[in-house]
Amino acid sequence: MKKLIRGAVVGLVAALTLSACGGGDSGDENPLAGGGDSGTITVGGANFPESNLLGELYAQALEAKGLKVTRKFNIGAREVYYDQVVKGGISVMPEYNGALLTTSVDKTSTAATTEEINAALKAKLPPEVEILNSAQAEDKDSVTVNPQTAAKYNLKSIADLKPVAKELTIAGPSEFKTRQQGLVGLKSAYGLEFKKFQPFDAGAQATLVKLLTENKIQAADLFTTDPTIEQNKLVVLEDPKNVFSAQNVTPLVHKKSVNDTARAALNAVSAKLTTQDLLDMMKRIAIDKDDQEKVAEEWLKKSGLA
Repeated sequence: MKKLIRGAVVGLVAALTLSACGGGDSGDENPLAGGGDSGTITVGGANFPESNLLGELYAQALEAKGLKVTRKFNIGAREVYYDQVVKGGISVMPEYNGALLTTSVDKTSTAATTEEINAALKAKLPPEVEILNSAQAEDKDSVTVNPQTAAKYNLKSIADLKPVAKELTIAGPSEFKTRQQGLVGLKSAYGLEFKKFQPFDAGAQATLVKLLTENKIQAADLFTTDPTIEQNKLVVLEDPKNVFSAQNVTPLVHKKSVNDTARAALNAVSAKLTTQDLLDMMKRIAIDKDDQEKVAEEWLKKSGLA
């Protein structure tokens, strides 16, 4: 499950945003210290729509239990926000377990299944944080190509790209270039070297898809719950070597900033949330242009959590 990025300007904006929410040089001046019982719970969201939707689900589920919540959405990539969770500047962060493990906790991990990944996280996360229960809902990074490219080269698997990758431009978030679950892993596992990598900011996702459908780029890192994949008949290539591991939606929490009531509320969301739910909600947000607050509220009510 996880998610998108930046240029220098976006990185600066993200850094400034985090400074305002307990990051930067705040040191031990943690506004959430001891906040699990009486303080405000700060729910974060990365800078892509699904993360912010999940953050809104968590926030409303916590509020339904009478807890006070502050939202800090659109705060950047994992490379930016992870340390803020460890420091307590963010209390709750929607995460994707596989990406969290290989990006921030153990870059050499070969864990692939939900069970293997969660066991590794529980063993290796810093003592200040913990993961709660994972949802069945999963959202992986993928190598997705447009229909004409798939047909031209008879592409069904990422492995099929090896003889033709040098003719193709692939696009995605800037960190995709340096992540194991990105170009690094694609090269080591499949021997892929593309003609060009085109970085895109999270806010430019619609532009990325437009260029893909127009064949100005031929491949892209898209999340598998992106509703525009089906809408545009794009082709998600199979990943037989599991470069992209399980990516279950999983709350990452700062231990001292959440109490048992909060943990129970977040675990209740995980118990109900399915991949199809994510697909349906993201379609409403990305295509139907519904407000994420309304979409989250209606899902929680339907699920008996609000």
